[in-house]
Amino acid sequence: MPTPRRRLASTCVGTVTAGLLATGAALAAPDENRTVDSGPAVGAYLHYGPDGVARIPYLSRWLGGREIRVGHTYLPGDQWAGIEGRVSFLEDWARWRRADDDRMFVLNVPMQARNEARVPDQQVVRLIRAGAQGKYDEHFRRLAERLVSLGVPDTVIVLGWEMNGVTYTHRCRPDPANWKLYWRRIVTVMRAVPGQKFKFDFAPNRGTDAIGWTKCYPGDDYVDIIGMDSYDQGPGQDFDDQISQPYGLQKHVDFARAHRKAISYPEWGLFRRGDNPEYVRRMLQWIAQHKPLYHTITDYCPHGVWQCKQNPESTKVFRDALTPEVPGPVVPTPVVPTPVVPTPVVPTPVVPTPVVPTPAVPTPQVPTPQVPTPEVPTPQVPTPQVPTPQVPTPAVPTPQVTEPAPVEPSPVVPSPVVPSPEVPTPVTPSPLVPTPVDPSPEVPEPGTPSPEVPKPSPVTPSPVATAPVTPGPVVPKPTPTPAEPLPQPQQPPLNSRQWCVPINFGGWLSELVGKQSVCIKIDLGDDFGFWPF
Repeated sequence: MPTPRRRLASTCVGTVTAGLLATGAALAAPDENRTVDSGPAVGAYLHYGPDGVARIPYLSRWLGGREIRVGHTYLPGDQWAGIEGRVSFLEDWARWRRADDDRMFVLNVPMQARNEARVPDQQVVRLIRAGAQGKYDEHFRRLAERLVSLGVPDTVIVLGWEMNGVTYTHRCRPDPANWKLYWRRIVTVMRAVPGQKFKFDFAPNRGTDAIGWTKCYPGDDYVDIIGMDSYDQGPGQDFDDQISQPYGLQKHVDFARAHRKAISYPEWGLFRRGDNPEYVRRMLQWIAQHKPLYHTITDYCPHGVWQCKQNPESTKVFRDALTPEVPGPVVPTPVVPTPVVPTPVVPTPVVPTPVVPTPAVPTPQVPTPQVPTPEVPTPQVPTPQVPTPQVPTPAVPTPQVTEPAPVEPSPVVPSPVVPSPEVPTPVTPSPLVPTPVDPSPEVPEPGTPSPEVPKPSPVTPSPVATAPVTPGPVVPKPTPTPAEPLPQPQQPPLNSRQWCVPINFGGWLSELVGKQSVCIKIDLGDDFGFWPF
């Protein structure tokens, strides 16, 4: 792609601008607000010497603080002294690299002197074979020792870059077999230097170019990274062609995956098609998708986007894509006060509410059986106290005894004159009444007191029937009995001076007081022989 001659020619321009940079720009401290790049390491080729080092913080600031982790430069390939690293600018790059452990120093190393002298193929073949036989081992040993002494033993060495093209003297096509042997010999010599941690990057041109680059691959034991230089030029009309063409971007990714190697893009940028924002956009998307170890855009005209002002549209795309999103951290600020969430959350877990203990299943069961048990006695069967009616019954005779007491003087009328009406319930005939001794407890006198026991409980009606006076009519209930007035023939003797009349107090009072009668004694004199009734 772009020739190192152009890179070396820029040295003159660099000397002019060096004074300006040295006054402040070259010594400018890295941006304090830089953003650490968590993806592929980002870099740019800004200049091969101290100017390139001095421009890195400015590029970082232009990209909104994105960290430029890759410092990329080239060793001059005109003489072996340059290939051995006997150039002063290596010290500047080594100082930049040592300032931060997260940085990466990428160094392109030619495999032959007069690397851009357009040496013909026949001479290239002789040079390749000489290198494969070890003629140039000492030059690469000195380079390794120089890098280790500068404190950059982990330098990424892009050895013999774009070897599948036609530009450089270290090209592969004139003798691929010996070229691979030569590569292996250089790697072996440099790895033999104590303290080294070099990584060797095999980086051809995209596409077939002069030879398919896989035919130059020296082997997995001698390669750490498989890179690719890809500019916006043919072969291929658009980015899709660059992906799918033979030995294109897709082949590069697949080949590296098959060999379990990391990938890189040491050089990429605009070229033949001018300001092409679509190419820049697609290339950055491809890089983000396949995550190379690092990528560095060649940032000078016509390839660049920062130092080259002739590609404004591509510049905007590049800057927008790589500038970190600063407004992101503003979002958490309003979120901090809002965590009122814990307050409502605390009451919600009302673990006590699930009253697991309260549904005491036993408790409802215990009262249920107990309630009926006490209620069984409550239906007070004893309330209809049978004894209560019995109590008044004996009380009835007592008042009756008092009333017949005056009647006692008439012993002549012991026979009950009116026993018939109420006594019918007791079947016993009235003449037998005087004989039973039952009435005696109530009335010690012979016979007559018995009428007062007409209403005793149905258990003892028979002795009460003996009572003389007509207590029976007081009890209207035994209606069938009054039909039995048979005992009436026993009329009291004529001209009797005592007349007894039964008294009816009504149903409920009669039950309480009993059957009563009123006897009236009328004295008309002994000579009055007329009894009106």
